[in-house]
Amino acid sequence: MKYTTFLIMSFGMSMFFSCKKVSVMTYDQPANIYFDLTAADRDSMVYTFAYDMTKAVDTVFLPVKLMGYRDEKSRSFQAYIEKDSSTAQAEIHYDKLKPDYPLMEGAGQTFLPIIIHNVKDLETHAVSLIIKLQESPDFGIENKDLIRARIILSAQLEQPQWWSMWLDNYSRVKHQLFLLVTEQRTLSMQSLDAPKNLYFANLLLMMLNDPFKWVQDHPEKDYKLESNDGGQNYVFYHVDNPNRTILLRKNAGSGKYFFIDETGKEVR
Repeated sequence: MKYTTFLIMSFGMSMFFSCKKVSVMTYDQPANIYFDLTAADRDSMVYTFAYDMTKAVDTVFLPVKLMGYRDEKSRSFQAYIEKDSSTAQAEIHYDKLKPDYPLMEGAGQTFLPIIIHNVKDLETHAVSLIIKLQESPDFGIENKDLIRARIILSAQLEQPQWWSMWLDNYSRVKHQLFLLVTEQRTLSMQSLDAPKNLYFANLLLMMLNDPFKWVQDHPEKDYKLESNDGGQNYVFYHVDNPNRTILLRKNAGSGKYFFIDETGKEVR
């Protein structure tokens, strides 16, 4: 019995002296922020204007998350564009970033807005934009693998597999007009769907044959045809995005008007 008591007392004293050696850890580093993205999105997040000629500007919201204690006061974080590694141009493809962005009181996450522009050169080639979070008075960037995001901007269409089954003479301009006229992004490749798919193909053909009538018959679409040379050439565009145009040119031999595709050929 005395032996048992001695073991208990020894264990208690050992715990007492061990506890005295433990120092209280305090969190004295600033809170950290990072992009809350998957590895795939962090490396290459694709945004395309290809399916909407009407949209001149849009915003990509990158999720920013807090790692550390929340605060009862508003704080701000900072980000920058890595210009040497980006092919996108400021004030052409995107708006310059602000000096800082708020993280509201008590919040554990927010979004970094990246304002992007639908300009004509995106129809022929994509550009990249690399955004990085940076250290600020309110936030650190402890994990440097999580502070980078890459956005690919494009407006370039590619020939879909179903195109040659229902339509011919593919071009990106013809594809844009198909999307506009039919409001269809895809057609099936099932023979049972032939009546429906040929109907959509015919809608495009009628528009190509008389674009002036199509504009007149569809005022709700808000598309315009304007000429600055007495009617030899026209530009076709949406009122919300006049910088993204398609050329309509008069054929001198036939007197008929044709849209001109990206290679300079008539769309037929």
